[in-house]
Amino acid sequence: MRKVLLKVISYVIAFVFLLLSLQIVFGATGFSDKILESVVNEQLRGTRQVLAQTIRDPDELEKAVEAAKEDLDSLYGLDKPWYTRLPQSTLRVITFDLGEARTLRSFSGSNAVSDIVLERLPNTLIMMLPSFFLVAVFGLSIGVWAATHVGGRIDRLLSFFAVSSNAIPAWWISMLAIVVFGVVLNILPTGGMYSAPPPVGDISRFLDLAKHAILPIMSLTLVSIGPYMYAIRAMTIRTAQQPFVAYARARGFSESRIRWRYILLPAAPPISTSLVLGLVGSFSGAILTETIFNWQGMGRLYYDALSGTPDEGLVVALTVIYALMFMVSRFVLDVLYIRLDPRVRR
Repeated sequence: MRKVLLKVISYVIAFVFLLLSLQIVFGATGFSDKILESVVNEQLRGTRQVLAQTIRDPDELEKAVEAAKEDLDSLYGLDKPWYTRLPQSTLRVITFDLGEARTLRSFSGSNAVSDIVLERLPNTLIMMLPSFFLVAVFGLSIGVWAATHVGGRIDRLLSFFAVSSNAIPAWWISMLAIVVFGVVLNILPTGGMYSAPPPVGDISRFLDLAKHAILPIMSLTLVSIGPYMYAIRAMTIRTAQQPFVAYARARGFSESRIRWRYILLPAAPPISTSLVLGLVGSFSGAILTETIFNWQGMGRLYYDALSGTPDEGLVVALTVIYALMFMVSRFVLDVLYIRLDPRVRR
């Protein structure tokens, strides 16, 4: 328990220093000023429209708008050097006050970054978690099997498939899936999350969503499963050749028990690292895959924030969120290592 508490404290301190480093970089380069100025200008446009309804004199209107601008500059700290905003901006991020997006909106019309992210995150999970589950299950099973049959037919096929899967880009697999299953065979939808118009009823909507998710999930799984199976093989091949594995076979234990208890358990720490970091990577979404299939998830959100008129504030907020997710995953891994590795428990 003491080790876990120390880990929590160390990661909180590291996260605060990470935020300070990001704020210093953004402030010293003028990037934070640009973001805040865009927020001020967006609010001034609304203020000007409201004031124009009561102030008819153009000169008086400009004076009123200028006064409003000075108030907003003071509110956001633009009338002071950037480093004076460090404590306030860092505290806002820690309390998850991520500000407002400049150009993008949520489906309900909100421009709050937290609303936009919370709306897109479940969509990414719908696509990424099934793919992650398939990759984990088949990757562990086939990877360990190949490690116990080095040089066999399955091992050679796995090596060929892993190299091919790793060499083929995700966008190419996605386009090929669209052509084959969506155009030639015409059995699956080629994009979007729902049909137009969407079906009525919860069950019909769920089935329609599941049908639209098949191609994105299949594309991501085909791209990821080969390298992951080969990585599991590499992690377990030395363990599979240890004397205690041969001793377990000599005692007549079944191959399934040997694979899961005598090979996978000793290799659990590096395997858990690969699984947890892969799961965290799924939260960011596959930018190209979500864009090709018009899947409204985190990856598509990142693409929309960068393309066209860039939404700098949203890009920064997403970067901070991904950094926080990565640090949380590292903490989870440290806790898992304490449980899985007796040497760490000591």
